[in-house]
Amino acid sequence: MTVDARTTAGMVRGSWEDGVAVFRGVPFAAPPVGPNRFAAPRPAVAWTGVRDATRFGPPPPQPGRPTDGEEWLNLAVWTPAPGRSGLPVVVWISGGTYLNCDSANPHLAGPAVAAGGAVVVSAHYRTGAEGFARLDGAPDNRGLLDQVAALRWVRDNIAAFGGNPDDVTVLGQSAGAGSIAALLAMPEATGLFRRAILQSLPGTFFTPALAADVAAEVATELGRSPRAADLADVAPDALVEAARAVTDRLPLRVDRWGAVAYTPTPFSPVVDGDVLPSSPWAALAGGAARAVDLLVGHTRDEFSLLAARLGDIDDAGADALLDGLAPTPGAHRYRAAHPSASPNALRDTAMSDWLWRMPALHLAEAALAGGAPVWLYELCWGFNSLGASHGLDTLLVFGTTHIETGLVEAGRDAVAQAERLSSLMRGEHLAFAAAGDPGWPNYTTSERTTRVYDAEPTVGPYPEERAREIWRDLRFDVLDLTG
Repeated sequence: MTVDARTTAGMVRGSWEDGVAVFRGVPFAAPPVGPNRFAAPRPAVAWTGVRDATRFGPPPPQPGRPTDGEEWLNLAVWTPAPGRSGLPVVVWISGGTYLNCDSANPHLAGPAVAAGGAVVVSAHYRTGAEGFARLDGAPDNRGLLDQVAALRWVRDNIAAFGGNPDDVTVLGQSAGAGSIAALLAMPEATGLFRRAILQSLPGTFFTPALAADVAAEVATELGRSPRAADLADVAPDALVEAARAVTDRLPLRVDRWGAVAYTPTPFSPVVDGDVLPSSPWAALAGGAARAVDLLVGHTRDEFSLLAARLGDIDDAGADALLDGLAPTPGAHRYRAAHPSASPNALRDTAMSDWLWRMPALHLAEAALAGGAPVWLYELCWGFNSLGASHGLDTLLVFGTTHIETGLVEAGRDAVAQAERLSSLMRGEHLAFAAAGDPGWPNYTTSERTTRVYDAEPTVGPYPEERAREIWRDLRFDVLDLTG
């Protein structure tokens, strides 16, 4: 059965699927190609008649798949009641190392969240060099500007899908959480959402100098200069391949790009003083998010997925890594806090702390200092050797842990635990989106009350006290060139 809705650009026709109306491939901005390439997003081109919205639109250019079509800036909507009004709205901003983004990803589909009583929007944004390379003649942070355009579309159109434009929650994981942290600090995003859920916030934001150096290396792969005009005729897939070559060489750039060499991506938001005036931690401490309710969380074993692809590290290598990442003296502090840990375990713990856990905790504390209400959680449950791995909390919220994760093979007990935890997490996230209260006490620097999602969920003190102590006096800011 089909269902129609009117947008400011024209009518769209979606379909009813298992009690939820779904609209796919709805443009929220003009295709960022031709004269619009490397530009801020332009308004969507209006159409006549009824546009088919039963198939997902093409994702932005990204590694591992040929670019298909030009209308990358599209979104999908799942709604339980398109004829109703006033439902809370959850806008999903995908993670993917600032390199990947696809609303068709079955792990990140919205039916389960929508069935819980919210309108769910999943919006594409330009990733990789298209969205985040610092190019002369182009605005920085084009991917973030795409997200702002999607949020404006939600403000102007979501009532036609049953949603309340004044009750919008942005939800993002990893690079999606990093994007939301940036949106909280961006003047252009002010007032476009009421609440924010940040899962596993990465602590990587670049200075213009670092971003320009990365862009220059990408352009050199193509024999070009890092100028928008010089790259305008480069095929999107060729630009993706150039960025992938630079990504593959990241471990060799530690002397010039510093800690970025330890990450899986050469792109991050650029603190350019214009689109993004300051780092999120500084902006939130100054009160930028005081009007936004924040739910911030991370997993216990954040680095386990990346660690599974790495070889072993020896004591000397672990010490060098710890001294390079953690507050001085890093190796001494980590070995004192984890006296029986192997070199691999020290590496994995420190990388979890530096890249995701401590940036998230420090953002929560910065927002609290700036006057925002904050709730905190940690996922400690897992079903395989990876433990509570990066992204597992997102799969639980979306109810998709059964899709190609090995959960079924882990046994009936694991499946039952996942189902219970998924229902609980989704319900508490939806309660936060609907009323600004997930059901446990606010985080404060005196009590540090944290929701701990495990086989037996609890509420208590922040579990990663050793890491908090090590990183207590460091202030996350922006990453710069080191050589």
